[in-house]
Amino acid sequence: MGYEKSLDDWVPRTRVGKMVKEGYITSIDEVFQSCLTIKEPEIIDLLLPQLQEEVLAINLVQKQTDAGEKSRFRATVAVGNKDGFIGIGEGKSVEIGPAIRSAIIHAKLAIIPVRRGCGSWECTCHNPHSLPFKVSGKAGSVRITLKPAPRGVGLVTAKTPRIVLGLAGIKDVWSITKGHTRSTVNFAKATYDALKNTYGIISPHYDWERTP
Repeated sequence: MGYEKSLDDWVPRTRVGKMVKEGYITSIDEVFQSCLTIKEPEIIDLLLPQLQEEVLAINLVQKQTDAGEKSRFRATVAVGNKDGFIGIGEGKSVEIGPAIRSAIIHAKLAIIPVRRGCGSWECTCHNPHSLPFKVSGKAGSVRITLKPAPRGVGLVTAKTPRIVLGLAGIKDVWSITKGHTRSTVNFAKATYDALKNTYGIISPHYDWERTP
């Protein structure tokens, strides 16, 4: 009830937010088809109510200042509806809870559509259980290539990409990875970058370093 009340009390600050609030935009597909920029997380809350969240990593980061070392927690979170939409965000705070909440907000602002299909020559089911073609992504030193797999293969990849792919609604895929894959953050970002390339021209204006 409290969640519904917070959305009812939401006062949009952007044109897109007002159009969503007033009912002129009723689906997330309309937002991306019109190449509109999402700047308010409440837009995602209304258009994708079944969104699920997964904390990928929590790290302690330190910054040297004139007053000494300043320590904060950095959280990396993935959000998705397991039906073609995925987002990844980072948040920083002196406490873990606020860092995670900040990361969730940034992940919602970074939501992208994922094109799914049955691109494996070994499968003829024509259902959107995998990818339509091979895609690659990179972040830092990590490189990942995702290839369509036939139904029943599952997600043949490491734990971090498996979480991201699962939230995006991908059920079967093969992967090839290079670089320092022990970096959970870069591994997740590389997977996100690969999924973003399923559409190519659609990408959010999102800055990974834009954290409080």
